[in-house]
Amino acid sequence: MTASILLAGAPPQPPSATVTGNSTLNGSADIAAQHESSSTAQPGAVTSSSPPHQYFFKDGLRRVAPYFYTYNTWCKERWRGREIIEVFESEFRERPVEYYRAAMESGQVAVNGKTVSPDYVMVNGDLVSHTTHRHEPPVTQDPVQVIHEDDDMVVINKPSGVPVHPAGRYHYNSVVEIMRAERGPTFAPRPCNRLDRLTSGIMFIAKTAKAAESLSVQIFRRSVRKEYLARVVGRFPDGEVVCDQPILQISPKLGLNRVRANGKSAKTVFKRLAYYPSPVTRSSANSSPSPEQSEAGALGDQFTREGEGYSIVRCLPVTGRTHQIRVHLQFLGHPVQNDPIYANQKVWGFDLGRDDAEATQNTDEDVLTRLSRMGKEQVADAVAYYDEMVDVYHKKKAERMSGKLCDVCETPLYTDPGSQELSLWLHSLRYEDADGSWSYVSPLPAWAMPPEGASGPTQVGGLDDLVEAAGEDLKIEIS
Repeated sequence: MTASILLAGAPPQPPSATVTGNSTLNGSADIAAQHESSSTAQPGAVTSSSPPHQYFFKDGLRRVAPYFYTYNTWCKERWRGREIIEVFESEFRERPVEYYRAAMESGQVAVNGKTVSPDYVMVNGDLVSHTTHRHEPPVTQDPVQVIHEDDDMVVINKPSGVPVHPAGRYHYNSVVEIMRAERGPTFAPRPCNRLDRLTSGIMFIAKTAKAAESLSVQIFRRSVRKEYLARVVGRFPDGEVVCDQPILQISPKLGLNRVRANGKSAKTVFKRLAYYPSPVTRSSANSSPSPEQSEAGALGDQFTREGEGYSIVRCLPVTGRTHQIRVHLQFLGHPVQNDPIYANQKVWGFDLGRDDAEATQNTDEDVLTRLSRMGKEQVADAVAYYDEMVDVYHKKKAERMSGKLCDVCETPLYTDPGSQELSLWLHSLRYEDADGSWSYVSPLPAWAMPPEGASGPTQVGGLDDLVEAAGEDLKIEIS
């Protein structure tokens, strides 16, 4: 579907979409007030190339007031000859059929710009429009930090929890739209590498299409090394650790992967940068825990095994499989500490998939069945592809349904996201060319710095040891 944005304070919209109320937003204070009250605004059709929404900031989060958004799509071949209500009921299941029926009667769903009845029979060439009142989830207020900039590109340190492109429930709260808002509507950022929403770190943003093509050719023709940093459960082994276990995607729909003997070849080199024992371990190494401590530890260990402390680990991926670093760390028994899926004992069992390449401890069916039990009402939209996977074992606050409805559209409202929706302790630390012609390194994220009262490294050295351990296989392309 293509889409257009309906912003507050714009010219009146066509009569095909019925919206009540009228207000003009003149600043972030007004936007904040609208966000708080979910009051309505008279929208108008404005394309996505128009100046983006103003942001406002509250409680450490970047926020966008609710706004109207129109999805447009041409009639697909399989829709021809079918009633429009049947098409929406079968193919757009995120809302009940009663909603779509009312939307068609009110004109929020229109065909060729005109209101049609639910029993309208679709024909080739129909343009279907659906205007909705969008509620974007807030993201961290951390800025998009510029590490390097020249005439062709910007190298940024992407904050965790912010998607790169508009997708799903996110539009303005995305890297490309934030950069466009900061640099003006004519700026057209073109990301040249990928990072998941929760992953932070180095990204290359080309300024023009020509620069993007040139940068891609330059990078793909060279041997590009990527280094990540992860905070993992427990004390990671000494020295360089090479994991060359194959990875299999066990659910294409969910994008879920695991180590399996019949998977695709994969190789990652790891090296511990630091280890920090848990406060309980440091303070009571020579004493028995109290009953209260034992109970608290047992509850915490169900998810993150916090009693083992944690390590900061350098990661050099030799291949580029989806979630390769997270899956390999899980297999080694040291998953990313706050990973809502791969460090979740409720999903993977007590051993978290360690040394289970044959899936004898937990079959694929077991894992997928456990995931299916976790519903949207418990924790929603925790991570892009695990909308319905994270359950009440999370000790920290998650983004949950608030039980309230929007005054404008009666959409169920969410509470603010918790820390696991805003951060994954996996960071893209370094990109460099093998011949030394260029290298970009970001600062260490806050979660990788020594905790209060402890000493430890605050920066990393070169890649020589990890590259040597990788051997001749190290021919990494940017991905």
